[in-house]
Amino acid sequence: MATKSLASCIFCKIIKGEIPSFKLIETENVFSFLDIGPLSKGHALIIPKYHAEKLHQVPDEYFADVLPAAKKIALALGAENYNLLQNNGRIAHQEVDHVHFHVIPKPAATDDEGLVVGWPAQKPSMDELKKLHEELVSKL
Repeated sequence: MATKSLASCIFCKIIKGEIPSFKLIETENVFSFLDIGPLSKGHALIIPKYHAEKLHQVPDEYFADVLPAAKKIALALGAENYNLLQNNGRIAHQEVDHVHFHVIPKPAATDDEGLVVGWPAQKPSMDELKKLHEELVSKL
């Protein structure tokens, strides 16, 4: 499988071993390691071995190992509660322009540790949802 990397990308440098990391799992398609700025103990990153800024730019085969790696990490952590997070773009809180997934343990029901999420739920009408559904289905 062909890999794609960018010489200036910090995550591509980690994959190549040019920058040290606390590696957890490595497969043909993904590389995972501990986050050096964790939101909680055990916060880990899983990155495809294909450089792309956003999820839709990565070939599907590079995602085959992402969820199995996340599951193994969560089990190894003994995390009963955790978030699996993937952001696309700056306004969606993506800090590194290489697709990556976070496994973030949530050890307690507080905002002191782990991911803190606001959820500004909207209240669309059934007609609005129906219209959106039809539009999406026609494109899928």
